[in-house]
Amino acid sequence: METEPCFMTLSEAAQHIRSAGLSPLELLQSCLKQIDLLEPKIAAWVTLDREGAVRQAKSLGDHASRGSFRGVLHGIPIGIKDIFYTAGLRTTAGHSAMAKFVPPYDSAVAERLKQAGAIILGKTTTTEFALMAPTPTHNPWNLTHTPGGSSSGSGAAVAARMCPAAIGSQTGGSTIRPAAYCGIVGFKPTYGRISAFGMIPLAYSTDHPGILAREVSDIPLMLQALAGYDPRDHTSALMPVADYEKASNAVIDQPSIALMTGDFLDKAAEEIRMNVIATAERLARGGARVEQIYPPPSFAELGKAFWTILTTEPAAYHREALQNRPDSFRPKTLEFLRKGLETPAIKYLDALEVQRRFRRETTAILHSCDAILVPSTNFTAPAGLESTGDPVFNNPWSMSGNPVVGLPSGLSGQGLPMAVQLVGAAFDEGRLFALARWCEQQFGFKEIPPLLRAEAQKSTIRNRS
Repeated sequence: METEPCFMTLSEAAQHIRSAGLSPLELLQSCLKQIDLLEPKIAAWVTLDREGAVRQAKSLGDHASRGSFRGVLHGIPIGIKDIFYTAGLRTTAGHSAMAKFVPPYDSAVAERLKQAGAIILGKTTTTEFALMAPTPTHNPWNLTHTPGGSSSGSGAAVAARMCPAAIGSQTGGSTIRPAAYCGIVGFKPTYGRISAFGMIPLAYSTDHPGILAREVSDIPLMLQALAGYDPRDHTSALMPVADYEKASNAVIDQPSIALMTGDFLDKAAEEIRMNVIATAERLARGGARVEQIYPPPSFAELGKAFWTILTTEPAAYHREALQNRPDSFRPKTLEFLRKGLETPAIKYLDALEVQRRFRRETTAILHSCDAILVPSTNFTAPAGLESTGDPVFNNPWSMSGNPVVGLPSGLSGQGLPMAVQLVGAAFDEGRLFALARWCEQQFGFKEIPPLLRAEAQKSTIRNRS
């Protein structure tokens, strides 16, 4: 089963393409074969650009055969969440009124992926405007459970080996939570590190493009292609871009990790809570210095402040549509947005002040440790597709804007993935990657969704007969 190119991680596939051991077309065809096999059960894609992807793969293959490589992602098929503009390829945002909308230009994310040599495979499912209304996507670990959201299709597609990596977004918990539910690695960069130009906004104050992949080593390659200042995005940060792959390979010696406990940790189910404590103990045995800390003072106000921002800013963006085309929204989305229209300005400004205080307090904590350790979710992936889960453990870091790596850390009694988050210092993603790689080695998580093994066994039986 694992000889199929689609089972390679992004970093493995990139190495094989550069050494001429694998062509971009071979990798793409393997991914398309996996999509054909599993998409009827998972429903991770809104739009697949088969013809365009094949053209890209052939052209990139010709370049590779001559020793010419466009960038760090040369020949790698990537899925893009369907809130990012893609020139000539429709962008629906999960909204009925945009079902046929084809953008005339690329988002910064799509633009930079192409510049780095990536193949745009298609658009993955999203909850409506990245809000609450769920998608029809199923979790590869258990088809009766949600893959999380709002980057539902991106998480499911990567976990099902339909593509080595995918683009998501995170305003609350929309990258880290699907990664956790689907047993893969999620990354939310520092706020402003990746341009949000051409990304349909949800809440400007906490919108982050995100990355979903299978191993930590894949994330630095993706960020290398995507990071950097963009004058078209008013939230873009004018900060230097590091050599992330080199930084991620740094030797970690006695990392300092702060396990956030208290009432915050008590929000997690018992099995999740025990997993993060066991994870901290495992890291301590591996040589880390683990210290328990309590949430900072502003934390008590943070939850209400987050939801104030998350209702008010989207309502402002969608105000015209709410007034003129309210029936185009799904009921759950419409109810949520209407709450934002009723929010007093003073309440919104108070929420922004809470956000600023929490950012300062988080910065202070990270002056004395390498990362903060918390669970990625309060429960494993919920049964049913009516909800995409609770972002309670993700919202704080979307509010603070700190970079986060989410790592699978074990399986629950039901055989569903559990995960933890490492929260790093702002704009120090390289150090966070090095720490995350060290933690990944300590965890040794190599599990794959049972569905993949079952389908591989069926294929073997068919081939023998």
